[in-house]
Amino acid sequence: MDIASSLFVFLLATFLGLEVIRRVSPLLHTPLMSLTNAISAIAIVAAIQVTGDGTTLGVVLGTLAVIAATTNIVGGFMITDRMLKMFKREPQKSE
Repeated sequence: MDIASSLFVFLLATFLGLEVIRRVSPLLHTPLMSLTNAISAIAIVAAIQVTGDGTTLGVVLGTLAVIAATTNIVGGFMITDRMLKMFKREPQKSE
């Protein structure tokens, strides 16, 4: 696949992803965050493969992709955990 085709697929996926996420109800935020964490995990596997390509551009872009996807996963888990803590009930105090 040449660079123009790869860029076209990347831009198409970006716009499609933005449209799908923009139309999600706020009630579905936590399940959507779990889904994006799974997608980021797949992106890390692909980024590791690109990094192993051996070319300088592949190593640089693959490393940046691993860093970005890892940041997304960690941030997603932190946000999801914070949201779930908001719904926990306080323990009943016995007097």
